[in-house]
Amino acid sequence: MKGGQENSNSKPLSTPSKRSGSSHGSVDLHAAQCKNCLKWRVIDTQDEFEEIRSKFTDDPFYCSKKGKTCDDPADMEYNSTRTWVMDKPNLPKAPEGFKRTLVLRKDYSKLDAYYITPTGKKLRTRNEIAAYLKDHPEHKGVSVSDFDFSSPKIMQDTVPEYFEQKDSATKKPKVVVKDEA
Repeated sequence: MKGGQENSNSKPLSTPSKRSGSSHGSVDLHAAQCKNCLKWRVIDTQDEFEEIRSKFTDDPFYCSKKGKTCDDPADMEYNSTRTWVMDKPNLPKAPEGFKRTLVLRKDYSKLDAYYITPTGKKLRTRNEIAAYLKDHPEHKGVSVSDFDFSSPKIMQDTVPEYFEQKDSATKKPKVVVKDEA
């Protein structure tokens, strides 16, 4: 990593930290890094972000895809004002009618990926996806392989220095200090 950023093949999502006052653990912003200038461009919707991410190796992201040039200022800077995560390139876009959701664990250890079905049901595993598809034959052409539960990488240099973590033995909150070494 150079300057806190991964190479231009990485795809960031941003999750609010307690510093921002937003609700904990929800994705509030999508962004992509230009392959040429490495500037971050805000992506307007999750659907647009997933489209970019799903084709990243064959069709890298460039500023021009957002109507900008590499000479224009970045839409945002990579910094610790929010917690950043990097999604893997080339993950499949969620099938039509389904939504991929990421939830940050309270201890900032990882994000969990879920899929919300067109009927609003939350699916957490491939087995649940298979059972849902079996019970809903109207989703012809959709298979379990169209879903990916990979968890984005949390960028540790953007995790708040202090956060509450439940100690499972005592159930009392304790303060954990991020190791700067």
